[in-house]
Amino acid sequence: MRLGFNPHKDQEIEGTGFVHQIVIPVYIPNEEGYFKDSFSIFNNCLMSLLLTVHSKTYITIVNNGSCDKVVNYLNELFEKRKIQELIHSENIGKLNAIIKGITGNNIELVTIADADVLFCSNWQKETVKVFNTFSKAGVVGLVPQFKMFESNCGNVLFDNFFSSKLQFKTVENKSALVNFYESLGWDRNYNNNYLNKHLTVSKENTTAVIGSGHFVATYKKELFTEIVTYIEYKMGANSELYLDKAPLYKGLWRLTTSSNFAFHMGNVIEPWMKKELDNINDSKKTIHYLSNHKVIKKESRFLFFIKNRLFVKLFSNKLIRMVFYRYKKLPNEMISKY
Repeated sequence: MRLGFNPHKDQEIEGTGFVHQIVIPVYIPNEEGYFKDSFSIFNNCLMSLLLTVHSKTYITIVNNGSCDKVVNYLNELFEKRKIQELIHSENIGKLNAIIKGITGNNIELVTIADADVLFCSNWQKETVKVFNTFSKAGVVGLVPQFKMFESNCGNVLFDNFFSSKLQFKTVENKSALVNFYESLGWDRNYNNNYLNKHLTVSKENTTAVIGSGHFVATYKKELFTEIVTYIEYKMGANSELYLDKAPLYKGLWRLTTSSNFAFHMGNVIEPWMKKELDNINDSKKTIHYLSNHKVIKKESRFLFFIKNRLFVKLFSNKLIRMVFYRYKKLPNEMISKY
């Protein structure tokens, strides 16, 4: 039976004051084979995060079926209030773990990151700067990559096709770009033109690269007002299409900071990681707010089709691309090879 009246009934939840949430799913089942260095990598990830985020940051870790060593480590961090939310589950798959992490909060910005990301100084500042400059930014990544404009960026290209703000510019941090693909295990037999020029959009002295990768990116919370509850794959098999398509349905853009503000560590510990951790400057962790926060309307079916279906189909034509490359100031010697 029940006696009395629950004092919390009908009470509104007070605002928490947090302005940025970080969601990191982690799966480390053991410390053998592929996962031999994974715990050390994950520790580097969290240490870099704790050193670089401001005090209004809400950190959510989703333990996706990891071993006892990881469980105990995370429990200790939670008890010490180093992280604000800890979710333990069996291995339910990466995207399902992410979904668990992003629900139940109403925080304007949500960064979703893999457990092998090493965050750099000022990444929050630069991320919010892109959001505040470009009101249509829906996703902002931290690591420029090759030809990201080819993936889920039809609306960005359509909206800026005739604008001088959209141009190919020189890559700001070539060595970081090389290091990223080395971290993926790539040989250096890729097109070197991608190391020199990438497609950008500029406004008010701020430049962003068109497109965004998957392993670390920040999303406007309103992209998740209509959220799926289950994805049937643990990893791969287009399971990340949910995150890829979300901005398109709201008419928002995928962008990345013009310089590198995170590193992909992979699954093998290397000396450079400690050097990057030691280089982190945590003395100026100013709180950065989203200044252009507003209700985002869903893109009409007509405009969605025009931008993300018809235009993308036309843009895949080689001749149209050559004209576009020339128009957007890609050097002549690169046009036929880009």
